[in-house]
Amino acid sequence: MDWQHIRELLNSEMASGIVSSSLARLLLAAILGGVIGLERELRHRPAGLRTNMFICFGAALFTILSDALAVEHLGDHTRISAQIIPGIGFIGAGSILLRGQVVRGLTTAASIWAVAAIGLAAGGGLFYAAIISTVIILAILAGVKPLEEAYRARVQSCTFAVTADKDALDLDNLKKLLGVRANQIKRALMQEGPEGLLKLDVQLSRVSRSEISQAAARLRREPGVHEVEVADRRRRGRSAGIRTD
Repeated sequence: MDWQHIRELLNSEMASGIVSSSLARLLLAAILGGVIGLERELRHRPAGLRTNMFICFGAALFTILSDALAVEHLGDHTRISAQIIPGIGFIGAGSILLRGQVVRGLTTAASIWAVAAIGLAAGGGLFYAAIISTVIILAILAGVKPLEEAYRARVQSCTFAVTADKDALDLDNLKKLLGVRANQIKRALMQEGPEGLLKLDVQLSRVSRSEISQAAARLRREPGVHEVEVADRRRRGRSAGIRTD
C-alpha cells in the first residue's frame, strides 16, 4: 500500500467524520428548536413548532457552512454566521405587533433570538451549551409566567366611582376606608352631583384584586354611601402598555 493510497483513505475517513459531525449538529439543532417550538405551539403563539425548528436548524447550518468555507478558502470563520444576528432581528421584528395602544409579541421575538443562538451553539459543536440553554429557556417560558402573572395582579390599577351624601365622606375618611397608602392614590376628584349628592372619582395604582374587593365592600357598608362602581383596568384590558406572550 503506497502513501498516496493511505492519504486518500485518511482523507476519506476524515470526510466521513466531518459529515457525521455536521449531521449530528444539524439534528441536535432541529430537536432543540423543536422542543422550544412545541412549548410555543401549546401556547398558541405565532412562532410555533416548525418556525423554531427552521430558525435553529438554519442558524446551525450557516455556522457549519461558515466554518467549512473558511477552512477551504482560508477566510474568516465568523463571516457568514455573524449575519445570522441581523437576519433574526428582522424576523423577530415581524412578530411584534401593535394592537391599539398595546404592544404584543415581545416574548416571541426574544425567544426567536434565543433559539437562533442555540442553533449557533449547536452548529459550532457546543452541544452542552446548546442543551443547557434550551433547558433554561424552557424554564423561563414555562416557569416564570405564573410569577409574572402574580406580580401583575399586585400592580394593577382601578377607579372607584362613589355616590354619597354630601357630608358622608371626606378625604381622610375615604383613605381609611380604601385601606391604601397615600402614594397608591393617583387621583381623588370630588364634585357635587344632582340632588345634593357627592360624586367621588378615585384612581388607585399598585393594588391587588383582594384589596380592591375589600375596599369596595367597606365603602358600600359606610352610612351615607349610595353607590360604588369599580372599574378594574386589568379585567377590562389596558388602554396602553406592553404585553408579553
